[in-house]
Amino acid sequence: MTLRFGTDGVRGLANVELTPELALALGRAASRVLGAEKPFVLARDTRRSGPMLEAALAAGLAAEGADVVLAGVLPTPGAAYLSHVRDCPAAVLSASHNPFPDNGIKFFARGGRKLSDEIEERLEAELDAILAGTPPPGRVEGVAVGTAQPDERARQEYESWMLTTLDGRRLDGLRVVIDCGNGAATATAPWVLTQLGAKVENLALGAQPDGTNINAGCGSTDPGPLQAEVVATGAVAGLAFDGDADRLVAVDERGGLVDGDHILAIAALDLRARGRLRHDTVVATVMANLGFHHAMTAEGIRVETTPVGDRYVLEAMEVGGFSLGGEQSGHIIFGDLATTGDGLLSGLVLLDVLARSGRPLSELASVVQKLPQVLRNVRVAERAGLPDATAFWAEVEAIGAELGDTGRVLVRPSGTEPLVRIMVEASTGEAATAYTDRLESALTAALGKFI
Repeated sequence: MTLRFGTDGVRGLANVELTPELALALGRAASRVLGAEKPFVLARDTRRSGPMLEAALAAGLAAEGADVVLAGVLPTPGAAYLSHVRDCPAAVLSASHNPFPDNGIKFFARGGRKLSDEIEERLEAELDAILAGTPPPGRVEGVAVGTAQPDERARQEYESWMLTTLDGRRLDGLRVVIDCGNGAATATAPWVLTQLGAKVENLALGAQPDGTNINAGCGSTDPGPLQAEVVATGAVAGLAFDGDADRLVAVDERGGLVDGDHILAIAALDLRARGRLRHDTVVATVMANLGFHHAMTAEGIRVETTPVGDRYVLEAMEVGGFSLGGEQSGHIIFGDLATTGDGLLSGLVLLDVLARSGRPLSELASVVQKLPQVLRNVRVAERAGLPDATAFWAEVEAIGAELGDTGRVLVRPSGTEPLVRIMVEASTGEAATAYTDRLESALTAALGKFI
């Protein structure tokens, strides 16, 4: 069985699960389903396997008549931006925050939008037919065969747009440390911040990719070095990106972490103060900390809740006409500016609020007082039996009643692994751990342990 689409494209171990053969077939399928009328923008991050899979994917697209624009190393939101302004489909080779041996392929439809479930199902069906050897509907030959050409202007186009996002405001004199995770933001983020007047304190932090060090002890997955550097340099903030730079984790002047919940709350309050938070509503996933909900309620801002995944956040924003949404992990979507989460854009907005308010980031982030949260992945033998595990659900209900409005329980089965994710928030870390222990015991008693 081939790789299937998850919440953000396909992902797997490069050259083992995600092979050049599969990338070639997926390129063919994408050209047929998404159309070959407009050139595909193809971007990648800094992984060693990137050029190999880029060549295969581009070959598959061209074999079905699509011209391919090779944008090179570019953040995922950069590809989405080019897809939007050029009204063309786009593809990105990246495994985001995963370690370097993994890679992935995600697509954007024309206009820079993530694919709908229906389009992904059509892609999977076409891919299965290609891998099964089903003859194509027609052979592409002669001048109808697509081309693949590098576009040196692609990254510059994205960077130039980024400079316009603050409506002419600048970040002059702000001392900032950035950690690019040795990923796609390596060239883009330092240049944009410097052009806007920020003083970037350490250009070498997570900015020396060698193909194997993406997300390795750096970036949003390991902000420890950034925290230390912010304190050591006396910077006002630190910005950490993941491998494809679509998410942001920040660090305040004291070295404290400022995650997606904090950033989302800071942005919501600022947009509302400037009359730009449409319907006084912000969209967040079920993983948002209860402290975030309490903070928004206290400020008279409604929270629309979605399943985990930035695509679901974006769908809710589009349906409700909302201007802001995001995830605790650091995917923040500014609907009036972009079609997807953008770590660099989120960083610029955060620094802009910092500059205009004159307040330290630690004070801005304090609007969200987080409840202790325990997240545990429990490997079980019979994941499919979860809906009928009445004794376990009775325990969930009992704990929920005990917590009342001082905490909550969230249970989610994995879509791909034999595990169930249990999340508990409570007034203390000890209580959250104790409740999680109770739930794990009830779960394994009902579904058995995975051996």
